[in-house]
Amino acid sequence: MRESTERLVSMVNDIANYFHSDPDRNAGIDGIANHIRRFWEPRMRQKIIVHLHEHDGAGLSDLGRAAIDRLASAAAAQS
Repeated sequence: MRESTERLVSMVNDIANYFHSDPDRNAGIDGIANHIRRFWEPRMRQKIIVHLHEHDGAGLSDLGRAAIDRLASAAAAQS
């Protein structure tokens, strides 16, 4: 299943809304990033990371953007 970028942004924001109530911002960001790492296909993760870099993460919530940035940094470190 090929997800559109808009759909991926919406999915990240939905996940971020769930973790928004965590009083520890870093724990919330980790929770979002870990959820995406565990449940999204690699091509979906790559597509949202590209969106972050090429479009400054347009449409992503603050927490969502931070989580995708964290995923991007981890992916770059592994390369």
